[in-house]
Amino acid sequence: MTRKTARAERADATRERILSAAERLFAEHGLFAVSNRQVSEAAGQGNNAAVGYHFGTKTDLVRAIVRRHNDDIEQRRLGLVESVGESTEVRDWVACMVRPTTEHLADLDVPAWYSRFCAQVMTDPGFRSIMVEESLGAPSLHRALAGLNRCLPDMPADVRAERFDMVRQLMVHIPAERERALDEGTATPRATWYEAATGLIDAITGLWLAPVSAPRSRAGDGEHA
Repeated sequence: MTRKTARAERADATRERILSAAERLFAEHGLFAVSNRQVSEAAGQGNNAAVGYHFGTKTDLVRAIVRRHNDDIEQRRLGLVESVGESTEVRDWVACMVRPTTEHLADLDVPAWYSRFCAQVMTDPGFRSIMVEESLGAPSLHRALAGLNRCLPDMPADVRAERFDMVRQLMVHIPAERERALDEGTATPRATWYEAATGLIDAITGLWLAPVSAPRSRAGDGEHA
């Protein structure tokens, strides 16, 4: 091994330690509360500027963590999208969005932090756009969304947008809660990530196929369902 190769391998190992430490700290405390210096210390780096040296800004660090996981999720989703072909079943396309992530999570060691990290990112206005950009830029997700849109029942545009928001919340926070429970050793409704994905797919499919209530006028100062 040459000196240059050894140096590159040490740099790669340092980057991995920083990414792992940052993912954990961000998942536990949120992005705003964690400094680059704290990440460097948690990664065992004597130089408190290690994060800046290897990644740049906190934004660059967050993006690197997302990409660290998204490459595998993308490959899984591409295979699933290919397998469903031209399906007209809502459930098939929902599965294309759910299972690649849960399969990836199932392969992570326990404790894992990625789902909770994602939940923190999605609730932080300063960093949410990173997750959205990285996810929406994935070719497999574009294909899955196109397939889903082809077979969704007719509904008003505002209802469709509302339900997409609901789906996003379910896909972010349900895995995060399961990940937290596994970390803490508490009981979970489903025994495995595969079964958890099945429950989530059931719920999201039901949400998309649920009837749309006709608008009703208000009575007095209150609203009636």
